[in-house]
Amino acid sequence: MSVLAAILVASASLHITVWPNGQGQPGKHVYTLECGNRVGGTLPKRAAACTKLMQVTRPFAPTPTNVACTQIYGGPQEALVTGRFRGNLVRARFGRKDGCQIARWNKIRFLFPGAG
Repeated sequence: MSVLAAILVASASLHITVWPNGQGQPGKHVYTLECGNRVGGTLPKRAAACTKLMQVTRPFAPTPTNVACTQIYGGPQEALVTGRFRGNLVRARFGRKDGCQIARWNKIRFLFPGAG
């Protein structure tokens, strides 16, 4: 593997917005996270977050459309992640309105501090 390929595999440059009470409600938190040659950003515990993020398979993939989800409400929390991950553009919304969304949220909840 080339050095550039290795850097891309372990790289992220993310902008994370978290609404603990739902989008449009007060209390929004905004973070950044840089993983790769250096770890940086404003996300608390960013080194641990980078390590965890690189271990997750397809962390920003949407819920498949052909999946039945339990109708369990997990709370009003919402998040938006934009940027680059492993060389690919990311724009992913997260919520907790059903079982599939809760599972997806929990997979990377370490990116959403202050969400309750």
